[in-house]
Amino acid sequence: MKLKIDYGRDGLEIEVPESAQVLQMAAGAGLDRIEERLDEAIAHPMGTAGLRQLAKGRKNACVVIADITRPVPNSVILPPMLRILEEEGIARENITILVGTGLHRPNEGEELQQLVGTEIARDYRIVNHMARERETLTYLGETSGGAPIWIDTLYVEADLKIATSLIEPHLMAGYSGGRKAICPGLMGVDTMRVLHGPELLGHPNAREGQIEGNPFHRQALEVAQRSGVDFTLNVAMNDQRQITGIFCGDLEKAHAVGVRFVEGQNGAFIDEAVDIVVTSSAGLPLDLTFYQAVKGMTAALPIVKEGGTILIAARCSEGLGGPEFQEMLLNTPGPTEFAACFEDPDFFAVDQWQLQELCKVLDKAEVMVYSEGIAPDQCDNLWVNVVPSVEEGLAAALARHGAGARVAVVPKGPYVLTQIRGEH
Repeated sequence: MKLKIDYGRDGLEIEVPESAQVLQMAAGAGLDRIEERLDEAIAHPMGTAGLRQLAKGRKNACVVIADITRPVPNSVILPPMLRILEEEGIARENITILVGTGLHRPNEGEELQQLVGTEIARDYRIVNHMARERETLTYLGETSGGAPIWIDTLYVEADLKIATSLIEPHLMAGYSGGRKAICPGLMGVDTMRVLHGPELLGHPNAREGQIEGNPFHRQALEVAQRSGVDFTLNVAMNDQRQITGIFCGDLEKAHAVGVRFVEGQNGAFIDEAVDIVVTSSAGLPLDLTFYQAVKGMTAALPIVKEGGTILIAARCSEGLGGPEFQEMLLNTPGPTEFAACFEDPDFFAVDQWQLQELCKVLDKAEVMVYSEGIAPDQCDNLWVNVVPSVEEGLAAALARHGAGARVAVVPKGPYVLTQIRGEH
C-alpha cells in the first residue's frame, strides 16, 4: 500500500506491504474559537492567578519561546499575552522574547519571522539564548544531583517570567514542555554537562513517555523551579499541527495536566514487537539535521524486536548537525569506540548525549536512513546504513528478516508515542 510519511516540507510517498500496521496519533480536530479559548485559559489558569493579575505592577517581562526546531504556534499564542502585558503597564520596550535555544544555533533574520510572525519579529525585542557565553549567564547554585545551575541572566533578572512550550513525547525528558523551556532551553553548557551526562541519560527511565522516576525530568524541574516561572503556557497539537489543548498556569500543575492529555492523544499501541519499523523524523522542523533525526529512531525502540530494523526517512536539509556532533560522529568508528570515551570521568563534548541516544538504538536494532541532505562522502561514517530509497531499504530489511517479517509504519515519527499493549 502507498502511504505518505512526514519528510521535509512536503512529505514523502512510500510503498509498504499491505500487511504493515500503521501507528498514528488519535484523530482529533483542532480547537475552534482558538483566540477565545486562549483568552479564557490565560485568564483562568491552573494553580496561579491570571496573567493580568500577575502582570500588575511589574516593571518588565521575559517571555521564553522554543527555537525553530519546535513547531510551536508562537504567532497564535504570543499576541494575547503580549497585549495583556502592555495593557497592565509593561512598556513594549521592557518586554523581551527570549529564544530558548539550549545549545542549538541562534534563530535570526527570516527565521525569526517564521518563528513568531512578521509583526512580532518587527515590533518586539527578541534575543537568542547563548549557552556558551558565560558572561550572559547567572549562577543559581547546584541541583540535588550536583549540577551547577547557570541560567540566562535576562531571564533571571526579569520581573515577570513567562515560559511557553509544546508538549510532545521526548526521548530523554519523557515529554517536552513545562520545565524544558528553562532547562535545557536557557541553561549554560556547564549545567548541560551534568544533566545531559552519560550517567543520568543512561537511566532506563530517561525515555519517551516516562515522567515518574525519570531523573532528567526531576533535575530539569528543579532547575526551572530555582530559576522561577511565574506563568507557563503549554499547548498540545494534532497531526495537522493544530492546537488541541491549552494548559496554562503553574509550571508543574499545568504541565502535568497537559502530559496526561498528550499521553492519550499521541499514544499508539500494537500487540507485539515487530521485525521492521518504517518511520520518519516528523518532517520540518524536526528533520533539519541527522542530530534531530535520532529522536525518530529512539521513538521506534519500544515496538521493534531485539535485532530488528528501524528504517527512517529524514530530509536533513542542514546536514548532520552542529560542528561538535558532526566531528564526533564522523571521527569515531562506531558505538563501541564512543562508549569507551565514558571510561574517562573527565570526558565531555557538546552533543555527546545525542550519540549516546544513538548507541541505545544501535544496541537493539539495525538502522537504515534515507536522506537527501547527507553528503555522499559522509555516508560511510554514520554508524548506520544510508539507503538510496525507503523502498530499497525496506526490500533489504525484508530479505534480512525473511518471510513473515512483521512491519509497522509510523508516518509522524517521534510525535507518536509507540507502545506495546499492556507494557506501558
